[in-house]
Amino acid sequence: MQKLLCPSMMCADFSNLEQEVHNLDEAGFEIFHMDIMDGHFVPNFGMGLQDFELVRKSTKKLVDVHLMIQDPGRYVDQFADLGADIIYVHVEADQQITRTLGRIREKGKKVGIAINPGTSVESIKVLLPLVDYIMVMTVNPGFAGQKYLDFVDTKMDELLTLSTQYGYQLMVDGAISPEKIEKLSRKGVTGFVLGTSALFGKERSYREIYNNLKNL
Repeated sequence: MQKLLCPSMMCADFSNLEQEVHNLDEAGFEIFHMDIMDGHFVPNFGMGLQDFELVRKSTKKLVDVHLMIQDPGRYVDQFADLGADIIYVHVEADQQITRTLGRIREKGKKVGIAINPGTSVESIKVLLPLVDYIMVMTVNPGFAGQKYLDFVDTKMDELLTLSTQYGYQLMVDGAISPEKIEKLSRKGVTGFVLGTSALFGKERSYREIYNNLKNL
């Protein structure tokens, strides 16, 4: 399956965000990843509606939205109507998770769930038939620049085994270095959210980085 490389736009240069989108688009990256945080579910504030709208209008590529917010179901319609292609919600933040996942599907969007490092596979097993993507957080969500938590690899192995039955794609987010991309893609992980560990703040061009990561 094709490797999906997804720039985390929270890490981009906000002094010229539109140009950043253009450069990443031209380099070949497949999905633009947008983190929305509320300062409540995670102890930080992330990108806002205007940032999302700017990225969405600046590319024809897929744009996902990662709702790191309490009660994400309240915002599904809003982001779907703004043009999100994939909507991730956290199972830990939603008391009516099946209703929320159903609403994403009703809006014609791809359904994603995100799970924190401490969330077990067993606790989400009932949801697996309902989703297109599962995003495993390999750091505690909310801040860039954290260290990869190796214990989540066991959880990824479980989810990869189950993916053959349920047909979802497995994504990873958090401290994803080129070494991790090489290792995890060999296991069968499909998608990689890229921040400062592999993409942003480097001396090489985005195109060079994209080509290198694709060939790992």
